[in-house]
Amino acid sequence: MIQFSNCKINLGLHITHKRSDGYHNIQTIFYPIPFYDVLEVITSNQFQFTSTGLIINGNANNNLCVKAYNLLKNDYPNLPPLHLHLHKNIPMGAGIGGGSANATNTLQLLNATYNLQIDQKQLLAYAAVLGSDCPFFVHNTPCFAQGRGEILTPLQIDLSSYVIVLIFSNIAISTANAFAHIIPSEPASNLQQTILQPITTWQHSLTNDFEKSIFPQYPELQTTKNKLYQLGAVYASMSGSGSTVYGLFYKNNFLNNTISENFTLHKILNSNT
Repeated sequence: MIQFSNCKINLGLHITHKRSDGYHNIQTIFYPIPFYDVLEVITSNQFQFTSTGLIINGNANNNLCVKAYNLLKNDYPNLPPLHLHLHKNIPMGAGIGGGSANATNTLQLLNATYNLQIDQKQLLAYAAVLGSDCPFFVHNTPCFAQGRGEILTPLQIDLSSYVIVLIFSNIAISTANAFAHIIPSEPASNLQQTILQPITTWQHSLTNDFEKSIFPQYPELQTTKNKLYQLGAVYASMSGSGSTVYGLFYKNNFLNNTISENFTLHKILNSNT
């Protein structure tokens, strides 16, 4: 059985408080985008995890897909051994939630494949154990996120009239490093109200707090954002804690060849999932 695992972008991101448990409270809007990794479950006599596509560094036992399997195996001991294969397209350390999406989609794939009958409430609870962004991918629709990112309120946001351009650098920014340079503060504006304003106003009102600390460390990301505006983006931002920078372009005015001439590593998406 195969499942396609899409990622997300952040529309605005504010870090509001440092928590006693070491995490931070945030406010952001998660928006799903049609850029996918691929997960497959294959019958096997013993559990194994393999991957193709982009190279995944580190111990496979630390991969969130493996952790998702082990999490369910602990509560469902009859879950059989299996071969879990991941084809990796979404860059790691890019701030678009590829790993979190794969963790949640592993839960959903195993639930469907082996008829575990786990309801949405329990899936959300399992996902929250795996990571702060993971519960969003249970809903996989635009959501206002609070807390660590697990408190979700669905929103009506439609970017279907725009092309989304993702620009990937060769920079992998660790979440821990990104938060280490942040001074939490209450946002100056209400994110849920800001997102309802015309998109032409977002450039000056819809902000990502991480840009203040990440851009001085990696000025090429600031350059990328500026370049997207120069090429006609109606809105551009870093996603999450980076390093992906994205731009929204009106479909009628979008020139694919212009983007290709200016960026050597990018992904161009229609915004419909």
